[in-house]
Amino acid sequence: MRSASADQKSYVAHLSGLLARAGRNDEQAFAELHAATRVKMRKTVRAMLPSSADLDDILQDGYVKIWRHAASFDPARASPITWMCTIMRNTAIDSLRATGVPTSELDEALSIADPAAVHTDDEFDYAQAEPIARKALERLPEERRQLLALAYLEGESRTRLSERFGVPVGTIKTWLHRSLVAVRKECLGRATTVTAVAA
Repeated sequence: MRSASADQKSYVAHLSGLLARAGRNDEQAFAELHAATRVKMRKTVRAMLPSSADLDDILQDGYVKIWRHAASFDPARASPITWMCTIMRNTAIDSLRATGVPTSELDEALSIADPAAVHTDDEFDYAQAEPIARKALERLPEERRQLLALAYLEGESRTRLSERFGVPVGTIKTWLHRSLVAVRKECLGRATTVTAVAA
């Protein structure tokens, strides 16, 4: 049985590899990175926001920044999760400042754990995420794959996507949510099956 330390190193190495590939404009790697980290990023942003804030829009903006700056990630200076959480935190702070929400105490209130010291609480083995996420994404209808790419790689707003696909903004949000849930559900299901077989 592998130790927690070995699993953690594998997890960090896997995410670092995905970021490196994303930095070379590998869209598939970025999609896998998104699937593997969305829960953690969502928790990071949610901890900072009032209930009225648009969590999904901030997450989208943060992931667009991660995509655009992935090539600058240096694994010798920070873990992938710490680096990504910092981008998400700054994106959330910028959003709150733009809406006039006080942010002076956010830096003290927010603490981001580094997975090099604390094991992740996400539900599946990220060392197995790449092939699992790829297959899950391939099973989505072409329109949904295009929607995810436009939202999280190109950074198109919900309003622009609404115009492009000819449906209300609420429908776009529903499609994005359901597509991500479908990918994550398959990833978790397949990872659980692989783990059970390995055991």
